Amino acid sequence: MSDLTGLPSTLHPKSSTTASEQFVPPQINKLEETGLAPLFLQDLALKILYFQGYLTGYKIADAMCLPFTGTVDIILEALKREKLIEVRSSQMGLGEGAYLYAITGAGIIHAREALDRSQYAGPAPVPLEVYYESVRRQSRGRVQTTSRHIRQIMGGLVFGENTFHRLGPAVNSGTSIFIYGPPGNGKTSVARAIGNLVLSQSMYIPYAVFVDGQVITIFDSVNHQRIPEEESNTQSGRSAIRKDQRWVKIRRPFIMVGGELTLAGLDLVFDDTLKFYEAPFQVKANGGILLIDDFGRQQVRPRDLLNRWIVPLENRIDYLSLHTGRKIEVPFDVLVIFSTNLPPKDLVDEAFLRRLRHKIEIPDPNFDEYREIFKKVAAQKGVAYSDEGLAYLLQEWYIKPERKLRASHPRDLCDQILDISKYLSMEPAMSKELLTKAAESYFVEL
Repeated sequence: MSDLTGLPSTLHPKSSTTASEQFVPPQINKLEETGLAPLFLQDLALKILYFQGYLTGYKIADAMCLPFTGTVDIILEALKREKLIEVRSSQMGLGEGAYLYAITGAGIIHAREALDRSQYAGPAPVPLEVYYESVRRQSRGRVQTTSRHIRQIMGGLVFGENTFHRLGPAVNSGTSIFIYGPPGNGKTSVARAIGNLVLSQSMYIPYAVFVDGQVITIFDSVNHQRIPEEESNTQSGRSAIRKDQRWVKIRRPFIMVGGELTLAGLDLVFDDTLKFYEAPFQVKANGGILLIDDFGRQQVRPRDLLNRWIVPLENRIDYLSLHTGRKIEVPFDVLVIFSTNLPPKDLVDEAFLRRLRHKIEIPDPNFDEYREIFKKVAAQKGVAYSDEGLAYLLQEWYIKPERKLRASHPRDLCDQILDISKYLSMEPAMSKELLTKAAESYFVEL
């Protein structure tokens, strides 16, 4: 039974439900519980048969991600009455689900008409309002980090105390973070470390959603990491359905976009040939993180890009356009991280920066931090560390030429030492000779 939101009442949270792991889309038992029109589901079944040929009832149910009993059997019965499909063979004693179905000539005509409207022939979508509520339910399951936890997830990254203490509250906000500073100091590494925290959690998303007669695909095998679910078996050997199979369990998403990002990429992508939509990056990132790397280097102006984010960041909802011209409202439960090497004053004004909740600078390391980074990297890469060698490197290649320290330099210089030592058949170490050769082949005067 559904309430005014169109969401089955079993999906609504109880007062004690707070974790995302407690959200499981309930099993579908009746056709009405799909929230979809029977005619739409009949067209979907016809298109599946049109593309795949002869299929058993169970196979059709699997393709639609719906239970056979109480749902797909009713759909197939209606199609048989209309003489759009027919039973080609049956296996006695195994039930109607084992019958082999084929599309008829009239069914082919009907299927082609349906394909002219949309060529989507995958798992049955869920209504948009059901997806909206599921995002709201699962948003409360985010892990809140502490000072100790933030140090653990940052791993071997070395920062000043001030930077560490600003990262934790920013992650807990779940809204927006603006990370800036010179190149090579670990901004992307920080974002990835935060992403690893998110990836440790799971959530459910639908394969696709349905709104105004249109299908929008959500699940993306490139950007979403699926989590296999344990399945119990019934006496007949078939998997018991314990949840709505139109949903897939994934790790909370961490999606990164860079210079290729455009304003068009932040709206629904309509395929003129297939005639259905693909969700934009921020919708696929719902429940997780969207990292906009190299912010300011996109083909679109930073001001225009930030203008696009004003409503989602402030109201936690986004508005997308259908090709019919109608705007639809979708949830925006995303931690957006903007990362840039460019000075903030060259990108946006103070009014725009105010809309970004947390601004965190990742500065150049000082000498003590640089030494700690070098020791960690050298140990990881098998390069013999030397304080004398580091003193020589700092004096000759940083202090004298007035070169700035970068957190990425120890890693790159150790890689150079490894390459050179292999060529010279020497033990990799921070000797004056190897450091000189490594620095000569790495640093370039600009």
